[in-house]
Amino acid sequence: MDKVNSIITKLNDYYGVKEWSRWREPVGELVRTILSQNTTDKNSLRTYANLVDHYNNWDELLDADEAEVVELIRSGGLANVKAKKIKKSLMEIKKREGKIDLEFLSEMELKEAEEYLLSLNGVGPKTAACVLIFSFNFPIMPVDTHINRLSNRLGIVSTKSREKTQEEMKDIIPSKDKYSLHINLIEHGRKICKAIKPLCSKCFLQNLCNYYQNLKVK
Repeated sequence: MDKVNSIITKLNDYYGVKEWSRWREPVGELVRTILSQNTTDKNSLRTYANLVDHYNNWDELLDADEAEVVELIRSGGLANVKAKKIKKSLMEIKKREGKIDLEFLSEMELKEAEEYLLSLNGVGPKTAACVLIFSFNFPIMPVDTHINRLSNRLGIVSTKSREKTQEEMKDIIPSKDKYSLHINLIEHGRKICKAIKPLCSKCFLQNLCNYYQNLKVK
């Protein structure tokens, strides 16, 4: 844990401690996270804006023809798959709750809220975690490609999948640090610890990084 705490501290010192504020209401966060799969934030935010601009509420989107939704989100990639996932998720929420609303999750314990979201068609661990942390500040850490790469390179975990990384990080990362670490690891992954040709010579985490130490040995 000393290593983890040192990594958290160094990232906070360099990028700043990130204080939580609600990103968007939970159904919107669910839709936006589905749209973010296998594309850039720029693309997913654009397609999310297309939906919000086109429909007055989630009921209108649910009632819309799927082909229309596909066209609105086509620029984000995998439009057919994502449109189907979104509509199925909205349909399931309305069927269970009588309306398309997820605010009631705030009254649940973390595990119960996560299980509810995972039971929805097309919702995986990362999507569920994004809704829970960004809309409610539940102490859970979504793992995207950047966080999976960095947490393995640094040696916080040794895993073969994002899902496994997210599961292990639940117990490794202190609850109070999960939000800030999530944001800071993504920023570090984009600026320094890139997937191809990481800028190790510029990295302030060299002495804590398994990947860098192995490079030195070679």
